[in-house]
Amino acid sequence: MAELGREFTAEMAPIGSIMASNSHQPGIGVGTWAWGNQFLWGYDPARDDEALAATFRRCLELGLHFFDTADSYGTGRLNGRSEALLGRFAMAAPAEPRAKLCIATKLAPFPWRLGRQGYQRAFASSQERLQGHLQRVQLHWSTARYAPWQEGPLLDGLADLVRRGAVASLGVSNMGPVRLRQVHQRLADQGVPLRSLQVQLSLLAPQPVLAGGVAEVCRELNIELIAYSPLALGLLSRYNSQNTAGARPLTGTRRRLFQQLEPQLQPLRQRMAEISAGRPGGLAAVALNWCRAHGAMPIPGLRSCEQVEATAAALSWHLSQEERHSLDQLVGQAGAPRMPANPFQSA
Repeated sequence: MAELGREFTAEMAPIGSIMASNSHQPGIGVGTWAWGNQFLWGYDPARDDEALAATFRRCLELGLHFFDTADSYGTGRLNGRSEALLGRFAMAAPAEPRAKLCIATKLAPFPWRLGRQGYQRAFASSQERLQGHLQRVQLHWSTARYAPWQEGPLLDGLADLVRRGAVASLGVSNMGPVRLRQVHQRLADQGVPLRSLQVQLSLLAPQPVLAGGVAEVCRELNIELIAYSPLALGLLSRYNSQNTAGARPLTGTRRRLFQQLEPQLQPLRQRMAEISAGRPGGLAAVALNWCRAHGAMPIPGLRSCEQVEATAAALSWHLSQEERHSLDQLVGQAGAPRMPANPFQSA
């Protein structure tokens, strides 16, 4: 960890010059992991569906048009619920904003999904739940660490979908620089561009933008970098776990994570509060704009119109290079708090 701070201060300097033109910074999308997830987010259809419909409409009104989902989002009997809700909301949207939508779903490489046709039924089911509103299909995670033989044929099958026009573009998730280069080349050999990579990226999970991280490969190969969990499950959008007005009580895994990491967050939150002063969007906007300053499109999970408005407010301003640098230094210090790594993240 001792070298981490030096990596941020010395090796990340070129990003500042690359991102010097604010007009080149990515936009902001919407994550829908919580839509249907009872285990982590306490989803209740009777209570939440109307609020989620209003959230979706407000996103379109404020110019948030990229929505990310997955065929595995929704716990237990609600598996696929996120896709189903998105499909329903998209169908109810007026024609003009609906035409601007880009919905991307991720297909899970479950052990029983094998071979070049392994995603055929899963893709058809996602299309049905989304009622045809699907512009990008993504491999949900890499199997390189435990079943490397499974991944290639599944990717080839996704490439087939793009070639025959069943979906417009293809992305991947949870890959490091080594695997990303291999996958990019495999798809390029088939004439199919790799459009995007999703990774966990936030002020509490900065590894992708460290020197030698996957962000460098994305820039080199012109692959869009998408930051999931940019607010670290809410840790970066709350001043503390108790005082966010209107926030639901923390339960289960999130409560334990807050208890573990919150005592270490005061210096970072203080700097975020200084940066957010006089600007719209609060701490969340600072965290989102840090991702954007490093060339990544954040996709925060949104479940209320208030969250949508705070997120959209972040688009009205950018971090200065000094502000970004000061945050880089804080999260690069030895012993800086870290989110748990995704166990499926490949090298």
